[in-house]
Amino acid sequence: AVCQRGTPVRCGQAIRLTHLGTGRNLHSHRFTSPLSGNQEVSAFGEAGEGDYLDDWTVVCSGTYWARDDEVRFQHTSTDVFLSVTGEQYGRPIHGQKEVHGMAASNQNNYWKVMEGIFMQPSEAFQTEQYHAEL
Repeated sequence: AVCQRGTPVRCGQAIRLTHLGTGRNLHSHRFTSPLSGNQEVSAFGEAGEGDYLDDWTVVCSGTYWARDDEVRFQHTSTDVFLSVTGEQYGRPIHGQKEVHGMAASNQNNYWKVMEGIFMQPSEAFQTEQYHAEL
């Protein structure tokens, strides 16, 4: 289901991460990644629609994923943790780091919100009229 704007994300909740530009979901399956030899992570689906291999569990402390807290994402089907290490591609995008899944939790699979999050306004928000005082 699509999250409503402002709904907190629970620790232990399964989510899908969708790239806004392409509409593809963060996806993984039991294939070896080309550089590190870990599990491949790729993009899949159209307009946010995909399959069960797009589901990631939010691993964090407490009840909800808090803005300043580090978080891990564990693939719900294969149990690997979303990770990035030092491996970089030469082509097609020189210097792009390989994102992959690792079997063990470690310092390479902590993630933290750095610049905020884009949330599309809800339908109710879009239809309301607002007046700004000058």
